[in-house]
Amino acid sequence: MLRAQRCCSPESRISNPERFTTADGWSSRLSTGFTLIELLVALVVFAALAAAAYGGLAAIARTRGALAVQQDRFAAVTRSVSAFERDLRQAVARPVQGNDNKPLPALIGNPDSIEFTRLGFANPRAEPRSNLERVVYGFDSGKLRRGRYAVLDRAPNTAPATTELLDRISDVRLRYFGDDHIWRETWPPAQADPALAMPLAIEFRFLLTDMGEIRRVVELPAALPPHVPTTPGGQEPPPHDTRPTQGSPPAGAR
Repeated sequence: MLRAQRCCSPESRISNPERFTTADGWSSRLSTGFTLIELLVALVVFAALAAAAYGGLAAIARTRGALAVQQDRFAAVTRSVSAFERDLRQAVARPVQGNDNKPLPALIGNPDSIEFTRLGFANPRAEPRSNLERVVYGFDSGKLRRGRYAVLDRAPNTAPATTELLDRISDVRLRYFGDDHIWRETWPPAQADPALAMPLAIEFRFLLTDMGEIRRVVELPAALPPHVPTTPGGQEPPPHDTRPTQGSPPAGAR
């Protein structure tokens, strides 16, 4: 019985257990795992795929980093230009007292700096102070700085609180357009009232080292024409005649 089981077992029919002949006549080899060459080939392929994937991910990371830097720079330039334009559009003809107790014009302009009084000084706590603010913009060491005074009329030791708005600037140029339609490099002009004279418009140019030139022309509120009421048809009303009509007594007569 035991001999019959051995004759019928697969091992008894195969002389070499590592090599046998299949039913179709081909010899086959019993494999128990990967060879060393196969492992090396698999490792080389995996390393090549990993290197290619890492290179692509690194390129994507560098691109995203560069885009983030450019986006932050563009946002800083936009904020700075918008803040400068907003202050200029709120300029008012309000002279102040300087540190030496001498009157200063409402607007003092130079080719690379400007100082003026503006509206819109927010007062959310309803403090007992004015809604006007004295601000100064200046270009120094490749940077645009904004300063603000805590009060309009200064004491001898009053100094502005300065903040940096924009860097990487190679040049700043300001020009002032007067009511005589002439552009000037400084303000106020000699023939105008230095205390209340305001330009009609101000042109500023910022030359950035990485983004080129930014140019704006801002019209000041003093240049706006007075409001004239109109009739429903869109025409200006006729001037009011104050002369007495024929037969009526003059004004004030009894």
